[in-house]
Formats: sequence, C-alpha cells, structure tokens
Amino acid sequence: MGLFGFGKKKAKKEAEAAAEAVDEDKVAAEAANAAAKAESAETVLAAPSSEYAGRGEERGPWDVNDEDVPDYDDYLDLGAYYLPFLQGIELRIKANRATQQILGSTITFGASSLEIEAFAAPKTLGLWDDVRADLLEANKNASEVEGVFGTELKLPVSVKGGKTVNTRIVGVDGPRWMLRGIFSGKAATDPDSPETEALNKFFADIVVERGEEPLAPRDLIPMHPPVAPAERKAAKEAAAQAEEGGKEHFKDIPDNKPKGPLSQDQTTEVKTTLSRGPMFSEVR
Repeated sequence: MGLFGFGKKKAKKEAEAAAEAVDEDKVAAEAANAAAKAESAETVLAAPSSEYAGRGEERGPWDVNDEDVPDYDDYLDLGAYYLPFLQGIELRIKANRATQQILGSTITFGASSLEIEAFAAPKTLGLWDDVRADLLEANKNASEVEGVFGTELKLPVSVKGGKTVNTRIVGVDGPRWMLRGIFSGKAATDPDSPETEALNKFFADIVVERGEEPLAPRDLIPMHPPVAPAERKAAKEAAAQAEEGGKEHFKDIPDNKPKGPLSQDQTTEVKTTLSRGPMFSEVR
C-alpha cells in the first residue's frame, strides 16, 4: 500500500535480466543536469497538476509556519530545510568546490537515493507546473505520471556503460518555495518497495524554511553546513545568555549562501553516514 493511500499503483515492471550495481550519485547528478538544462529552456505550461491534497494540513513537506508542522527540534538543520531522522541513511552534502557554499543534499537508503533541493518561488503562484513543463520540453523521454505527490515525472537517465536508469522527479509547492526531490534506484521504479515507502515518508517529513531574503524564482534557497540538534540547542542557549548579559546577539551558523542555481559540475560532495540513534551528532 502506498504511503498516503491515494493514487493508482502501477504494475511492477519485469525484473531486469542482469541486476548490476548502479552509481546512484551519478544517476542523481545526471537527472539534476537535465533539470538544470531545462531551467534555460522556453517555458511551456503543462496542464494543471493534480492537487497534492493536504500539504501543510495532514502531510508535508512542511513549512516552518504551517499550523500543524511537526516538531523539528530533533531534525538536522541545513538552513533551507530541516531533515528528519531515518535509521540507516547515508547523507551527502553538495557544495560548490571553489567556495564550499552548500547547494543541496542527497540521501542514500539501501539501493535507493533521494536528492533534495529547495527553490524560491513566486508569492502568488506555484513553481512545479512550470519546472515540470520545462523538463518535458527539454527531455523527449520524460513523461508525466500520477504519484504520491501529485503529478510526478519519470525521466530515464543514461549512465556509464550504456545503461539507462529511470529516475522519478517530484515537486511540491509551498509558501514562496518549491521542494524538488529526485528519486533513483528502487524508490524510482517500485512503488511497493520498503525503500520507496521510507524515502517517500522522509521527503514528506521535511520542513522548509524559506526565510525573508529577496530571491528570484528558481534561485536556490540559501543553505549552511549541517547543524545537529544538540549544537542548535547549545547555540540558542548561548545566545539567550548573551542577551541576558547585555552582550550583542550572535549566531554560530556559518553564512555560506549560494546566490542562485549553479551547474552540477561545480559541486563536490561531503559524505556523512547516519547510522544510530535519533540524533545527528555524527554530522560535522
């Protein structure tokens, strides 16, 4: 049964004759490259997507100002969004190689991965319909499907060795933001896989913080290096003590902010493994 219990499930594809290991990071990078190329394509409006019922009411991804936003005190803080905990995941942080500015994150879980990016969106209109139309225009093999998060995209990606791997791209509009997820591995092809269920829920539990900084639509929302819950709590306590003592208010979160979308070849990755407990104390 699907995570949210709505939308028709597609029949499983026949198992491939030779099951070989796939570089999930490469798959996510290629899909992100395709998405980046589509950013410059002429916008062609697609038919309105099916409403993703309940975002901010019953299910996420969430906005920090949603009335029913879950308690994210124990989430990992990346600036643009807060990531929930999932036992056994591996987290990779994407950063600009030259400036070390944080651009996004990739979660690996079993044989699946999920690349996460948060973009600024117009005040009055969502962004996903336009982005999806650009992807369809730029990639003739891309196709729309109805999924857990409304209208999603299936995008085949060519990898080394002449292989073609299917990716699944979802987008959810929030207040002045759009959260995009690129699923690969089982999470892109098998709706009944436990990995699909787990990563769908992980994506839906993310909490986005748009901030008040003026940003053009499609700009990446500024991020900073990961801050664990314990570190965030200690910083708040130190700031409160400083204010009580008449000292200048301070924050210890680095101000590494990208100014806008950057090409995939400008990024590098910092590999971090999260493997125990409900805390993120292993992230540095």
